[in-house]
Amino acid sequence: MRGNARFVPHLDSLFTMSLPDKFFAETEDITRDGIIGNYVHGNEPAHHAAYLYNWTNQPWKTQPRIRMILNKMYRQGPDGLGGNDDCGQMSAWYIFSALGFYPVAPASGEYALGSPAVHGAVLQVGEGKTFTVTVKNQSDKNVYVQSARLNGKLLTRPFLPVQAVRQGGTLEFVMGSKPAK
Repeated sequence: MRGNARFVPHLDSLFTMSLPDKFFAETEDITRDGIIGNYVHGNEPAHHAAYLYNWTNQPWKTQPRIRMILNKMYRQGPDGLGGNDDCGQMSAWYIFSALGFYPVAPASGEYALGSPAVHGAVLQVGEGKTFTVTVKNQSDKNVYVQSARLNGKLLTRPFLPVQAVRQGGTLEFVMGSKPAK
């Protein structure tokens, strides 16, 4: 894409452009309910797209996109998923994203940070170890991460080492209503 100047607006347009119904009229897997702009959340191959801002000079743009997707694509009830939960991927995206991180590139050894939608969680990670996520100032309006600390140490990049989760510890998010650029 030749850098941030081209890629970020292109990624922005993915979520804002209008996709005519004719592009998915002949498929059983994709419906209007699973689409935001040209982003097709209802079909799993695009699940990483909102997290791609983390690799740009505007990583905070990931955060409101994740919250928007969580709010638009998931709800309580038998039709609570905006797509087909093939092998549990729609559910896995929700759980990871609600916790505040996601395995965009699993072999990289890092999770990409997003915008947690929980107040906190304790994960059993094996061998009696736990990984705790705490979220301060959590609300529907506070979608931006002001800071993230792993075991008390400030994360300076929007990424969480997978090994840190496996070892157990604490990830603390502080949330706010404006981006922390």
